[in-house]
Amino acid sequence: MSGILYLIPTPIGNLSEVSPRIISTIKEVDFVACEDTRNTSKLLSLLGLSKTCISCHEHNEFGESEKIVNQILNGKNVAYMSDAGYPCISDPGSILVKKAIENRIKVVPLSGPNAFLNGLVGSGIDSSHFLFYGFLDPKEGKRKSELEKLKNIEFTLIFYEAPHRIMDTLKSIYEVLGNRQICVARELTKVYEEFIRGDVKSIIENYGSFKGEMVIIVEKNPENTKNNGVLDGFLEKVNDLTSAGLSQKDAINAVSTLFNVNKNKLYKEVINNKKD
Repeated sequence: MSGILYLIPTPIGNLSEVSPRIISTIKEVDFVACEDTRNTSKLLSLLGLSKTCISCHEHNEFGESEKIVNQILNGKNVAYMSDAGYPCISDPGSILVKKAIENRIKVVPLSGPNAFLNGLVGSGIDSSHFLFYGFLDPKEGKRKSELEKLKNIEFTLIFYEAPHRIMDTLKSIYEVLGNRQICVARELTKVYEEFIRGDVKSIIENYGSFKGEMVIIVEKNPENTKNNGVLDGFLEKVNDLTSAGLSQKDAINAVSTLFNVNKNKLYKEVINNKKD
C-alpha cells in the first residue's frame, strides 16, 4: 500500500505560527523532502524535531521527484517543506505533486502561514477578487511586458519582490499601470512588520530603500476607466449577432451568458461605443 505526500507550510517569520497538526505530521512521516536541507534542519531543530531531510529544489525537482514518488509507492509517508510559506506558491513542489497525482498517491496539504494572504488582508485594498502573480521578471523589459498584460485586469494584483529589486519594480508599476494605490507589506509576522500604503509615486519618492521580503498589493484597474480593449472582443461578438438579425438586447444577453461577461458593463460599453 502506498504512503501519503504531505505538503507542509513553514513560518514566514514567526515560529509560533507552526500548528500542532504540522508538528504531529512531521513526527509521523518517514522523512522530509525540502527546498533546502540546511534551512529545514534548522527549523526542525528549533521545533524540537529530528528527521532525515533530502533535497528537492528547483534545480533537481524532476529527478528527485521520481525517487520520492517511488519511496511513497513503497509505503513511505513523506512531508514536503519549502523554505517559507507554502510549497508550490512561488516555490518548488508542483512537479512533485503532479507526479504523485499521476501515480494515484494521496496528497494532503496542511494549513499554515502565507505571505501574500497576510499582505492582502492587511493592505486595505479590495480583496473581493484578486490575482496572485508572484515574482515579476527581474529584467526591466520583460517585467514591463508582463505588467502590460496585467494592466487592464479588474482584479487586485499581488506580487512578491526582493529588497534589492523593489524600487525598480515600483517604478515599472508606476510607468505601466499608472499611479494606483498600493501597499508594500514587509517583514510579515516579524517584529518589524510594516504595511506601507499610498499611491505608487509617493512611495517611490518617500522611501529610498526597503529591507526584508516584500509583498506588493496593487489596486485593480479603476472601474470608471474606459474599457481599454478589455471588452473589445465581446463588443465585436455583439455586433456580429446584431448584424445576423438579433436585437441589441438579445445579442448582449447571449454574449453575457456564453462568455460570463457582466451584462450591465457590456451594455454600457455598447452604448459608449455607439457614442464614439
